[in-house]
Amino acid sequence: MSLDRYYLLGRSGLRVSPFALGTLTFGTDGTHGAWGSNKQAARAVFDRYVGAGGNFIDTADLYTRGTSESLLGEFIAESGRDRLVLTSKYSYNLAERDPNAGGNGRKNMIRAVEASLRRLGTDYLDLYLLHTWDRITPAEEVVRTFDDLVRAGKIRYAGLSDVPAWYAARAQTFAEAHALTPFVNLQLQYSLIERGIEAEFSGLATNLGMGITAWSPLASGLLSGKYRPSTGQTATGRLTSGVGPTVEGVGEREWRIVSALEGVAAELGRSMAQVALQWLLTRPGVTSVIVGATRPEQLDDNLGALDLQIPAALLQRLDEASAPAVLAPYTMFGDRYQGFLHGADVRDRSPAYAPPIRVALG
Repeated sequence: MSLDRYYLLGRSGLRVSPFALGTLTFGTDGTHGAWGSNKQAARAVFDRYVGAGGNFIDTADLYTRGTSESLLGEFIAESGRDRLVLTSKYSYNLAERDPNAGGNGRKNMIRAVEASLRRLGTDYLDLYLLHTWDRITPAEEVVRTFDDLVRAGKIRYAGLSDVPAWYAARAQTFAEAHALTPFVNLQLQYSLIERGIEAEFSGLATNLGMGITAWSPLASGLLSGKYRPSTGQTATGRLTSGVGPTVEGVGEREWRIVSALEGVAAELGRSMAQVALQWLLTRPGVTSVIVGATRPEQLDDNLGALDLQIPAALLQRLDEASAPAVLAPYTMFGDRYQGFLHGADVRDRSPAYAPPIRVALG
């Protein structure tokens, strides 16, 4: 399946593939290396992705303690840099006894981007993200430093990953008010298992011009097809081991979702992973989904989701099985209270709940 259809990322002119290649598993160093790939296996996955027309590469200085970036630097040097949308992230402290080698502040951002550029063997990043909110650094400091990096030619676009919705809104509003570099991307955990972002981030992204890229779309493998309740295959192993990404509290709700996914996949004659990935591509605000693989065959199966159309009735079945609990004040925004507000039985059709317009540039 080809990846040669591209979509605009947020309110920008940057064109990206509907699937981004996640490189968390490139390398065998550090905590992530416990399930990582050696250079040969990583190169095979990279080549398969780029060969299929993919252009959106996601990494971070944290991944396998920088080895992911170093391997990508070698691969890109041989395959060509210009057509790729190269993304990295900063925030985590990998140094000893240096409090300013981590966090979201200006000193660490500039240090981190320079180190990432060296490892990647390039003089600019297409997209640079704050990796995780540090609960300390003012949004204004982050915005101004990103703007400085754009003006210096070190990065082309800026984004945020794993931050509170209020922080993202404040940062974007500050950037707009002061004519500084806006954020075009929100990278967030999102899957049939984890739908917590829907309460705030879907509407934030569509209204403030930030395309969502979803990480852990298969819930660390829980939705991959490896686990099938119908056959008793429910051992979760690494999912709950505490080593790397985990699924918190795999219980009755999670197995209900997996069972529904298994049933829909069987009706469609597709893999569970393909159905889970295509479900994500239909969600409001989502521009691209980050897929990771340790073998080219895994990537091929994921790419098969691109030509899948899930009928509305089956989408509804997945939605209902995975629906998160609605908490206050979001209970006030449903059809019942909207009817009281407007004096009629209305349906919510505000832009915050409408799917984004995705411009295909084949």
